[in-house]
Amino acid sequence: MRVNDRSGRQLRPIAFIPGYIRNVPGSALCEQGNTRVVATATSEEKTPHFLKKSGQGWITAEYSMLPGSSGNQRIARERGKINNRSGEIQRFISRALRTVTDLKEIGARTITIDTDVIQADGSTRCASLNAGFLALILALKYMVYEQLIADFPVFHFMAAVSVGVKEREILADLDYEEDSQADSDINIVSREDGSLIEVQSFCEKKPLALDLFQQAMTLGIEKNREIIALQKKTLAGAGIPF
Repeated sequence: MRVNDRSGRQLRPIAFIPGYIRNVPGSALCEQGNTRVVATATSEEKTPHFLKKSGQGWITAEYSMLPGSSGNQRIARERGKINNRSGEIQRFISRALRTVTDLKEIGARTITIDTDVIQADGSTRCASLNAGFLALILALKYMVYEQLIADFPVFHFMAAVSVGVKEREILADLDYEEDSQADSDINIVSREDGSLIEVQSFCEKKPLALDLFQQAMTLGIEKNREIIALQKKTLAGAGIPF
């Protein structure tokens, strides 16, 4: 049995708090077990050079772990120089969020999602993506209200979850201890209809059997639908049309 008598298929308790940071277009806090992530969304009237004159917008992301987020062993602040792990997670978040809506509908501007881990206990990249999604949608609401865009863009719900395999047991939503001991760790990003956005699979000790991978994928999609249900409840309370 896992911590708090959680079954292998059970998510940790998840709570989303929209508008957690004032004075930004969109923000959200994600509490997922003992992992805490704050995400903010800001926009600027410019795009990368490769989108010049295209009329298309851009969504990008930054990720960092605050110095005390992992306990007494202090993490140095990232000032201009991004380590390999943070850079990889930033690209993971950015790629996924660019699938949420048609980038032409946000106009020639860049929306940046900043995700800061204030307390880490596993699955920080997935929690960051889930919080970042909410911050993005809340920022789109702000842009409509401020008449920066004419209409609320059509968007798709998506979520991310980690699934681990340990001695052929499938475990949803790994905490740090489980992650450090798992034979395989799989991050699954999917939409409500089950379509896949990204899958990252890492083996630590031994290769992952195909049947276990397939079971993990099925469980991940199921758990993402549960997270999306929480996202929908959160955004409905914030007056988001969908």
